[in-house]
Amino acid sequence: MDLLQTVLLSLIQGLTEFLPISSSAHLILFPKLLGWDDQGLAFDVAVHVGSLSAVLVYFRRDIAPMTTDWFSHVSGGDATQNSRLAWAVILGTIPAGLAGLLLKDLVAGRLRSPLVIAATTILFGLLLWWADAKGKRKRDEHSLTIGDVLMVGCAQAMALIPGTSRSGITMTAGLFLGLTREAAARFSFLLSIPIILLAGGFNTWELLQSAERPDWSAMILGVVVSAISAYLCIHFFLKLIERVSMLPFVIYRLLLGAVLLWLYL
Repeated sequence: MDLLQTVLLSLIQGLTEFLPISSSAHLILFPKLLGWDDQGLAFDVAVHVGSLSAVLVYFRRDIAPMTTDWFSHVSGGDATQNSRLAWAVILGTIPAGLAGLLLKDLVAGRLRSPLVIAATTILFGLLLWWADAKGKRKRDEHSLTIGDVLMVGCAQAMALIPGTSRSGITMTAGLFLGLTREAAARFSFLLSIPIILLAGGFNTWELLQSAERPDWSAMILGVVVSAISAYLCIHFFLKLIERVSMLPFVIYRLLLGAVLLWLYL
């Protein structure tokens, strides 16, 4: 990988991981459109580490009490708002984890088609617009019930299909459940932590089993660029989301889907 490819793909991962526009779709499409070879497992691990670092640092003041209260609850202490939110993140991760194990070959194969990405980009973009328009936007993430969490978790499992967008579909589910835009985004970002850990761990395991030799300079640069861009993305997205709405992201998805259909039909 040359410098341009490394920086551009790291920026794409960092910016699109937490925006409702699908990071996997962009990481599949940009190399195809620019004629680049696949970036490889080692680089995928690096940019996932960067994204994970960003969300852990940004939400450190939330994660620390959630972790402490969760361990206290497991040890027999009383449930708190923070421990319940930690349980919600764990429970919401299970559907996607199971789906990933069962469907990984299908996801890694036929579903990486540009036409599949075009269809899911448009379909789930329209669903995001509908949820944003119809949602009551009165609840916060601490009000989620077990049923609510499972609904968001099942929605996250659908993001295994490229073009769906993990953050987009979980925010869509949250908006349908009546969460505010900021609450839907915050829960989506917290829910990303175990999923990124699982994806990064799986990619690391595959890397260890393969004969691929990592390009350490590209990996280090990928971690740094992905982490910085992801952190800035989270910060500004949460600042703007209540005022801007989801419409700009819906429009972007519709335009992207239309371009893909024009290129590949």
